[in-house]
Amino acid sequence: MDSYKNPLEERYSSEEMLYVFSPEHKFRTWRQLWIALAEIEKDLGLDISEEQIKDLKDHADDIDFAKAAEYEKKFRHDVMAHVHTYGDAAPLAKGIIHLGATSAFVGDNTDLIQMRDGLLIIRKELVNVIRKLADFALKYKDLPTLGFTHFQPAQLTTVGKRATLWMQSLIIDLEELDFFLETLRFRGVKGTTGTAASFLELFDGDYSKVKKLDRELSRRFGFEKVFGVSGQTYDRKIDAKVVALLSNIAQSAHKFTNDIRLLQNLKEIEEPFEKNQIGSSAMAYKRNPMRSERIGALAKYVISLSTSSAMVASTQWFERTLDDSANKRLTIPQAFLAIDAILLIWNNIMEGLVVYENRIRKHIMEELPFMATEYIIMEEVKAGGDRQEIHETIRRHSMEASRKVKMEGKENDLIERLMNDPSLKMDKSKIAEVLDPKNFIGFAPVQTEEFVKNEVQPVLDKYSVLIGMHTDLKV
Repeated sequence: MDSYKNPLEERYSSEEMLYVFSPEHKFRTWRQLWIALAEIEKDLGLDISEEQIKDLKDHADDIDFAKAAEYEKKFRHDVMAHVHTYGDAAPLAKGIIHLGATSAFVGDNTDLIQMRDGLLIIRKELVNVIRKLADFALKYKDLPTLGFTHFQPAQLTTVGKRATLWMQSLIIDLEELDFFLETLRFRGVKGTTGTAASFLELFDGDYSKVKKLDRELSRRFGFEKVFGVSGQTYDRKIDAKVVALLSNIAQSAHKFTNDIRLLQNLKEIEEPFEKNQIGSSAMAYKRNPMRSERIGALAKYVISLSTSSAMVASTQWFERTLDDSANKRLTIPQAFLAIDAILLIWNNIMEGLVVYENRIRKHIMEELPFMATEYIIMEEVKAGGDRQEIHETIRRHSMEASRKVKMEGKENDLIERLMNDPSLKMDKSKIAEVLDPKNFIGFAPVQTEEFVKNEVQPVLDKYSVLIGMHTDLKV
């Protein structure tokens, strides 16, 4: 406890995502890349023996991290430190490890593998949030609630229809994530400046063998596409794009939690609050929206990281500079870990979101009389009244009712006032009839059903094998 620990590791992120960006996974992947490189080079005619390949495979997992750290301190080079560490463990193969490759061969290709694997975890978490939101939307598709524009009461919507707006953002994010994965390219085997000059020597000028090496290695690691050209590194636009994608998910999450926090203040919807949970060290009665606030905090962090990767991509020099390395070590893993945490918390919220229907109705009935006035004006005109005179009568009553609500804290008595006004000619029973909130929700229930059926359900069907995750928070 006497040194700094990353809160993403200790408090927020899943073990699954932490492993993807762990040193063990990273350096095991380096060794798998070196094994694949040697195997394919052997198949293409280089003087590499089966015994050397076997030695590499036999010692692929026994990584001496302490020795690697000593070598790195000596060489000031992480890749060469691990080349030597691997060579010590597999002495028969020592001379052919990393043959023809440059540092970016293991570094960049591993980065791309980690991004892909991280996005597969995020896709699973996204799909589960969408599924829970869809269930919530359908359950409450008919429940009227105040709509808000500028956080001022507006026409009614339904609780379920509002949830479709949260879902729509995530559907857009998922489409972007899928596109990123479909178009993601492997760096493959490119050489020190992207010209594959080292392989020109190894393969006696046979460019077709270099192409086969490039394609076969990429295929072995699950990539159908490979960069046609590169400098020493893959295009750092990939980093900028993936962090921008993660930022978009963070934006969607933050929007959701802003709405939940406002609704919790109104006591209409509340995130889970456990039996022994404490909202405040001083105010024992408080039920703070801790989960939503945590998402908001992490989301702001991810959004801020998107500028970091964009600056790195835009300031690279020629075929490669090293001012990306330290930045990537921080930005890429932490953006993934934070989004992983956000989606875990979001899933947790959706498993226990509470809707207070009576409170929602109370708020509706406080505002509905004002919203009903347009209908009353039309009915009065139909009954032979003068539109402008009726408007003035209703305006006057509305202002007085509003004054009593705001200045005296009384109930909204607008409808009672209108029903007792002798100048209004319409059947007074119709005024009472119109005050059913379901008369003011438009097509919200149908829109909710159609959205879930036409846009959400196809996604859930496509990724049905991913559905079914329960999340507990670390803290």
